Amino acid sequence: MHPDLLPTLAAVPLFSNIPEQELVKLAALARQEDYLKNAEIMAEGDRSSGLYILLSGKVKVVLRSEEGKEIILAILNPTEFFGEMALLDEAPRSADIVAMAATSVLVIAKQEFKSWLQRQPDMALVIIKTLAQRLREADQKIGDLALMDVYGRVARALKGLAKPDEQGRMVVRENLSQQSLADIVGASREMVSRTLKDLSQVGHIWFDGKDIIINDRAERI
Repeated sequence: MHPDLLPTLAAVPLFSNIPEQELVKLAALARQEDYLKNAEIMAEGDRSSGLYILLSGKVKVVLRSEEGKEIILAILNPTEFFGEMALLDEAPRSADIVAMAATSVLVIAKQEFKSWLQRQPDMALVIIKTLAQRLREADQKIGDLALMDVYGRVARALKGLAKPDEQGRMVVRENLSQQSLADIVGASREMVSRTLKDLSQVGHIWFDGKDIIINDRAERI
C-alpha cells in the first residue's frame, strides 16, 4: 500500500469518519489509474465497474446530444468521487466522465466496495446525503437553464466554481475555457465571451492571468 493513500482516503468527505483500520482495508482494495487530458474515463451507458476517487487533476461530468453538443453537469476536483450511482442501483452510467487535465484516480471495484460497505452501515446514510446534494444541484441547474438568462447563468456558474484564496478573495481557478463555461451554462461561446466582458466592465469580476476574481460586493454575482 502506498504510504500516502491513507491520508488521501481520510481527506475524502465520504470516508472522513471511518476508523483507520477500516481505511487500511479499503486502501488494500484500491488500484490507481492515470489518464491524459481529454481522455474518457467512463462513457454514458457503460456498466458499473467501481467507485472512482480523484487523487489529482480534474474531470468533467458531461451529457452529449446526438449532434455532439455538450452540457457540463459538474466539474470534480481531488478528493471528490464519482461512479456511486451506477454502483448502487445497477443501472448503466448516466453521463460521460472526461479528464480536463492529466488525472489520477483510485478505483475500488464494484463487488469489493459493496462487500466493504456491508460492514459500514453508517456509510449508506453518507452516500444518500451525497446523492441528495447532487440531485439538488441538478435541480438548480435545470431551473437555471429554464428560468435565467445567459448573464444570470454565467454569474451563477462563476459563483459556484469560485473558491477562497489565501487573501480571502473568491477566485475561479479552474483554468476554464470560455467553451467549457459555455457548456456549463448551455450557451454559445460568443455569448459567454460577451457576458464575461460585461461583468468585467461593470466591476463584478476581474481577471488575474487565467484566474477570475469575483468582487464580493457585486450583488449580481
